[in-house]
Amino acid sequence: MDRFESMTAFVAAVEAGGFSAAARRTRMPLATISRKVSDLETMLGVRLLNRSVGGVSLTESGQSYYPECRRLLDALAEAERAASGEYRAPRGDLTITAPIAFGRMHLTPIVVAFLRAYSDVGISLRLTDEILHLGDDQIDLAVRISRLPDSSMVATRIGDIRPVICASPAYLADRGTPQHPEDLADHECLSGTRLSVPEAWPFQIGKTIRRFPIHGRLAVTTSEAAIEAAIAGAGLIRVLCYQVVEAQRQGYLVTVLRGFEPEPTPISLVHASARLVPLKLRAFLDYAVPRLKQRLAV
Repeated sequence: MDRFESMTAFVAAVEAGGFSAAARRTRMPLATISRKVSDLETMLGVRLLNRSVGGVSLTESGQSYYPECRRLLDALAEAERAASGEYRAPRGDLTITAPIAFGRMHLTPIVVAFLRAYSDVGISLRLTDEILHLGDDQIDLAVRISRLPDSSMVATRIGDIRPVICASPAYLADRGTPQHPEDLADHECLSGTRLSVPEAWPFQIGKTIRRFPIHGRLAVTTSEAAIEAAIAGAGLIRVLCYQVVEAQRQGYLVTVLRGFEPEPTPISLVHASARLVPLKLRAFLDYAVPRLKQRLAV
């Protein structure tokens, strides 16, 4: 029996909550995960996990064994990283995930500049609007736009994301600047749905969120097309603030109804907790965090 492989299977089953999820996380066959945990229990002479249809849970013996097992595997991983030179110089590959629009507009330029500065590091940038899990999908770093639950992950907040209402200066000069969400009834608003389907935009009114109906003669299916149309003077748009930062800086778009925006959502860089962070990841964080904060500042 390979003791470390069996310990890895056991820890993966505990942290994933079941054998199937552990198999996906470790890329081992399901039968192998189950057999290795059983072999470990046989060697120790105790049952470590309670099996059920809903997953697995630790027995009393498992509760005392798991933290020590986790500690030993972490120590082994850190020793391997140290031996490979990860802690002496930034080198190796990083896998980073981010939402598509954010990654394209803000993360990709920073990644390209980072690679010019660190020739021994490679980056796989996975842009998707699906939530990829750091453990199951072997992700080193993730951009999360949400309020994060308490976990063992380490999160570095780089800014806040909020929906904003924008229009071009020319449009506002011609049609006037709305002072209250009710004024949207007198404006052209670019819809994200079919023109025949009424749409309403949410606003913070006091302590509650109210939705106000909009109307317009142009519907678009992407935020990029909406932004281009708004710059051309087609009307008001509702997009995420990071999508129009550059257009605002250059004076192409102006934000209105700021006093009625809902509470912002934090945006963070998240990575797995560890006593020693690989230098390639630390180097990227040190490089990217201040630059992302600057790009997101309005």
